Amino acid sequence: MEKLMSLGEFIVDKQDDFKYAKGELSRLLSAIGLAARVVNREVNKAGLMKDILGDVGGKNVQGETQKKLDVYADEEFIRALKDRGEVCGLASEEKEGVIEFKSGYAVDGQYVVAIDPLDGSSNIDVNVSIGTIFSIYRRTSESGPATFDDFMQKGTEQVAAGYVIYGSSTMLVYTTGNGVNGFTLDPSIGAFFLSHPDMTIPKDGKIYSINEGNYVHFPTGVKQYLKYCQVEDAPTNRPYTSRYIGSAVADFHRNLIKGGIYIYPTTTASPNGKLRLLYEANPFAFLMEQAGGLATDGFGRILEIQPTSLHQRTPLFIGSENMVKKAMSLMEEHSPRS
Repeated sequence: MEKLMSLGEFIVDKQDDFKYAKGELSRLLSAIGLAARVVNREVNKAGLMKDILGDVGGKNVQGETQKKLDVYADEEFIRALKDRGEVCGLASEEKEGVIEFKSGYAVDGQYVVAIDPLDGSSNIDVNVSIGTIFSIYRRTSESGPATFDDFMQKGTEQVAAGYVIYGSSTMLVYTTGNGVNGFTLDPSIGAFFLSHPDMTIPKDGKIYSINEGNYVHFPTGVKQYLKYCQVEDAPTNRPYTSRYIGSAVADFHRNLIKGGIYIYPTTTASPNGKLRLLYEANPFAFLMEQAGGLATDGFGRILEIQPTSLHQRTPLFIGSENMVKKAMSLMEEHSPRS
């Protein structure tokens, strides 16, 4: 039986692809992997441990009802990253401002992390796949705890990004700008092993993922693209298949492997879009581009957007190159500014 390569071995083997200190990246990703294993343990016990299911009773900075596992995951990732010393601060979906690390080695850590600790948490209680999304930047300040400006960098400045999906198996998928690789957790020994090397997305796909319940609130270009997806046309393998889970990590992961497009557009209720730029759209966009796909806001490249706030929102069109290009062409055609 062929020996599997662990996450740690893979990072060391590929360390020349990373332009900054090699050990720092290894320790940082190891910290994320450690926290993910702890969160995975609690997720897998959710059906048995009623005290970790359900709502906390409050709302996060987004105005969303917090689940108990949301809070638990947030605390675990903060603890894991603070303890290693490579990270001087975090921006989390669950917190309003920058989480500054003001003590120990972390004060002068060279990285900041933007993270959605538990994406898709509304699906926790019904045993649907959920995940963690993270984005890593080099700090722009010289020393001390992280500052707001450290996070106001375009997605093109990411040094690494990835996600963890807690599903039928638990996987960690990441990129440092040299392709995308996926690692599956072996729960018997608590280690991630390379299972999906050099992940690429097909240029064409047959899956479109969108919450069609919001159809009446979509821009005209999106409505036209959905009609295009549903028309029978043998040369382009249409109609496409509609698949929408409601956990962004799960929808992204499926489309990355099989080919497809994920759309979360503006609506009349969310004129700026719904997904967060820093810790959802940017890491997804970095991964998708590295896998050979495209990520846009319907008109331009996601990674070129200049952030102005920690919880800035954006529409997102992401997936197989030809599918995204077609959606963009219809957005342009039906744009009021055309």
